[in-house]
Amino acid sequence: MVFDLSSHGITVKNIHRNLCVPRLYEMGLQEPGCTIADTGALIAYSGAKTGRSPLEKRVVEEELNKENVWWGSINIPISEEGFAVNKETAIDFLNSRPHLFCVDAFAGWDTRHRIKMRVICARAYHALFMHNMLIRPTPEELENFGEPDWVLFNAGQFPANSHTPSVTKKTSVNLNLKTRELVVLGSEYAGEMKKGIFTVLNYLLPKAGVLSMHCSANEGRDGDTALFFGLSGTGKTTLSADPKRKLIGDDEHGWTDEGIFNFEGGCYAKVIRLSKEGEPDIWKAIRFGTVLENVIYDKQTHVVDYYDGSITENTRASYPIEHMADAKIPGMGGHPKNVIFLTCDAFGVLPPVSRLTEGQAMYHFVSGYTAKVAGTEVGITDPEATFSACFGAAFLVWHPTVYAELLQKRLREYKATAWLVNTGWTGGPFGVGSRMSLPQTRAIIDAILDGSIHSVEFDENGLYGMAIPKTLKGVPQNVLHPRETWKDKEAFDRQAAKLAALFSKNFTKYEDKARESPDISEAAAKVKAYCR
Repeated sequence: MVFDLSSHGITVKNIHRNLCVPRLYEMGLQEPGCTIADTGALIAYSGAKTGRSPLEKRVVEEELNKENVWWGSINIPISEEGFAVNKETAIDFLNSRPHLFCVDAFAGWDTRHRIKMRVICARAYHALFMHNMLIRPTPEELENFGEPDWVLFNAGQFPANSHTPSVTKKTSVNLNLKTRELVVLGSEYAGEMKKGIFTVLNYLLPKAGVLSMHCSANEGRDGDTALFFGLSGTGKTTLSADPKRKLIGDDEHGWTDEGIFNFEGGCYAKVIRLSKEGEPDIWKAIRFGTVLENVIYDKQTHVVDYYDGSITENTRASYPIEHMADAKIPGMGGHPKNVIFLTCDAFGVLPPVSRLTEGQAMYHFVSGYTAKVAGTEVGITDPEATFSACFGAAFLVWHPTVYAELLQKRLREYKATAWLVNTGWTGGPFGVGSRMSLPQTRAIIDAILDGSIHSVEFDENGLYGMAIPKTLKGVPQNVLHPRETWKDKEAFDRQAAKLAALFSKNFTKYEDKARESPDISEAAAKVKAYCR
């Protein structure tokens, strides 16, 4: 059956719509470099771009939506004319291909809020990736799919014209809220598609009163759900993977008046230094149907060397969520009892666990703090603070306080508790102290999730005004109070003041909007009080 994409300007007649996985393998193996791993996964390469290009994201500035967009370094404007040039460039390239792939599928398990996505691309690997990451329609749903809500044109093999106004590089990722279109040029990295769709939902859902979140989620045997926020290296994937709980999703969720729902039909796991012992669930998920991106493999055996980052440290695996043995399908759950913010504090200041007020939750949500350590990047010799609003600034469209206010509303309405959990250093900063013990961190997470943490006594006015448990099973008492683990107490005080100053400096970007909320302003003032 011939599938017609002429309504999108596509004149190619040979359109492969929603191919089955074996056919995508068959066609993918004809692409340069693609092969099969010994596990049955499809190995593919994204070319020069092995990660997202957030500085090249552009949002069309037009009258209908421009007042709602958080303009700046995250959302850089492009004119409607500039977008039209990029779209025409993409379509011209796609029309030069002998065949194209079309993936029609859904974003969002909650049928009240899901969107119909159409992805048009020229690589089988990209089609398989989106087959995994979107929610796959049933044959009946596909037959009745109709017109999509949004269309993504992936012409990543072809460069953008850097003479186009607002386009500075050969890579350009464009979002048009008015025409409901996405365009990718100059990058074959598959994650651009996934995160482009996430950005769309980050715009649409808050308009409908739904909190969109960059987090993982799981569900206990009694139906209690929990959310895990955290930037790279904080332990989000490890700590949300729990054999006692079902995985709702590993990356993107919405919180509605009925509960939470996963946006995706798959997982996109980082696999650098992956081991069977350390991440057994992910290890088992990498089989037929999985895309392995930018990995190194033995040419004789096709065994993947997950410790080889010579192409990139950002090696990835994309697989359907049903590859996870403990996945919950459909990906929906009730209102969370616990919202956990994970941070890796390399300054050695933050307690391993703190209970947050609503205002403090908003403050730490907007801050999105973690720290890089020496040796992780060239030029970093001391701990370096990293702040990413809402733990995913690159994907926000509205001002961060819009999401923070929705978070506060949900916490209040459904009586959820917010926690700040530090998986970083204790007894001193990186190079002096030691990393928090994983068994101790797991004991903290277990105490939060089973509710036993509520039975212990708290110091209600601990560091930065946060509530800190005085004792907790499985965690030494002095570890709960970081100052006690430092030999030089005055050095701890100086370090706490330094970190407070970094938090406060970062928060100045949001102060004007934050003043509208007395709760978040109070939390900010308590942190600022530690500055010297």
